[in-house]
Amino acid sequence: MADKLFKVQVICPERVFYEGECDLLELKTTEGDIGILAGHIPLTAIIAPGAMKIKNGAETKVAALHDGFIEVLTDKVLILAESCEWPDEIDLNRAKEAKVRAERRLKGADGEIDVKRAEFALRKALLRIDLCENK
Repeated sequence: MADKLFKVQVICPERVFYEGECDLLELKTTEGDIGILAGHIPLTAIIAPGAMKIKNGAETKVAALHDGFIEVLTDKVLILAESCEWPDEIDLNRAKEAKVRAERRLKGADGEIDVKRAEFALRKALLRIDLCENK
């Protein structure tokens, strides 16, 4: 099994979020969901807000990955993320409040708000809530 592992590094502006090996990495890109195994063809993609699953044998770690870029090489994956959080780092009440604020902004959208930004905030809040409630 050791020959089927590859290195993963997730870097955020404030810290190295994760560094280790895995046998399967799953995340969401702007083109759709992607699963990466050892030996994957090289590619780069833009990350969309979603759950990132890092699997190593029977162990699975899940994190909220909000935005950034991914570079896949044959033996390594590098993720440059705007932000990434483990479920125990998320404040559920704050995420619920952010969801309400984003929904209120979208409901009252009259051209004075940045709709894309409000939709992005809503997706981030929903992701955080989902991860907290399904730990």
